[in-house]
Amino acid sequence: MTGDRGLALVTHSTSPRGGMVHTMALAEALQAAGRPVHVLSQGDPAAGLFRPTTVPHTVLPAPDRSGTLSNRVFASIDALTAALADLAGDYDVLHAQDCIAARAAARVRDAGAPVSVVRTVHHVDDFTTPALVTCQRKAIVEPDRVLVVSEQWRRILADDYGVAAGIVPNGVDTGRFPPVEESRRAALRASIGAQHRFLFLSVGGIEPRKGTRHTFEALADLKSTMSPSPVLAIVGGHSFQDYAAYREEALAALPELGLTLGRDVVLLGTLNERDLGGWYRSADALAFPSVKEGWGLAVLEAMAADLPVIASDLPVFHEYLVDRRNALMPTVADPVALAGTMREMVDDAALRDRLRAGGRATLPSFTWERSAECHQRIYDELRAAVGADH
Repeated sequence: MTGDRGLALVTHSTSPRGGMVHTMALAEALQAAGRPVHVLSQGDPAAGLFRPTTVPHTVLPAPDRSGTLSNRVFASIDALTAALADLAGDYDVLHAQDCIAARAAARVRDAGAPVSVVRTVHHVDDFTTPALVTCQRKAIVEPDRVLVVSEQWRRILADDYGVAAGIVPNGVDTGRFPPVEESRRAALRASIGAQHRFLFLSVGGIEPRKGTRHTFEALADLKSTMSPSPVLAIVGGHSFQDYAAYREEALAALPELGLTLGRDVVLLGTLNERDLGGWYRSADALAFPSVKEGWGLAVLEAMAADLPVIASDLPVFHEYLVDRRNALMPTVADPVALAGTMREMVDDAALRDRLRAGGRATLPSFTWERSAECHQRIYDELRAAVGADH
């Protein structure tokens, strides 16, 4: 740590989910613009972050994450609060990227540390436990400045929480997943039996909000009518919340749907950067039929990897997707509609080419450089306001 007061981007996890991908990319763009930034995250200090970076960073030891979700959340908040209290003198802005980090940062500020707290709300979880509902609400109303990445979530925070959030769109690193050699692409596909079968990639694991059950039902429809039938490869699975019951139920339904785990549905798990890029570049299309999203960084990542996209007809997706121009957008939570778009994607090579072109045309509107500039203006405004008060 240096003695200079500056900016820390704070997260509760090092796993490569959307919020952490956003944090890393934003930090790197700020650093490239000559802005001092430090990433603070909870995890395994020996393992570090999910990928290498030149941005200064500290992985703070995560507490034991066994027990109930409530126990895990509050233990993480307590541990992160203690760690930030020791480090707060190094920073004048703490930018929290999740509920846990926001509560910890606000506690440190309220205890007297001279810091401003910024919070980016990537999405709002569907908690049912009263303590977690209250905790999440405080994590939205307590920060000095709240940001979102879409108009949809600006409206939600205004209507449901009375918070006036600013919009700073996500970016995408178009060089993150470069093309791979044909031999590697062939080897990856062969490793899951997809040499001569259409390969759909799903990113985000088996979770309710990713619409996984709907995808399985749609895939079963295709298997009953197409030969050879497509393969679905699922990437991801790390989540602070426990979706084990949903995952087990979804996988248990495969036989009755006529699908075989390991042949029709393949679980790739959490991948390193090289392997993740390899699968993005080796699949034939992205299947991303979420029922709820904060933004959907995987959509932009797929576009950057020249992968045509299927994304559900969510309002947030309509902020940057146009049906049949840069994505196919079936009705949300409708396996029949999803099967229809998946079948069309398999059958129509010209359509896939048009969607790829539409995706490439979309990417220039979403750069991390632009996002970093917007964030920096907000940090400067906060610092100026603090200076005016003293």
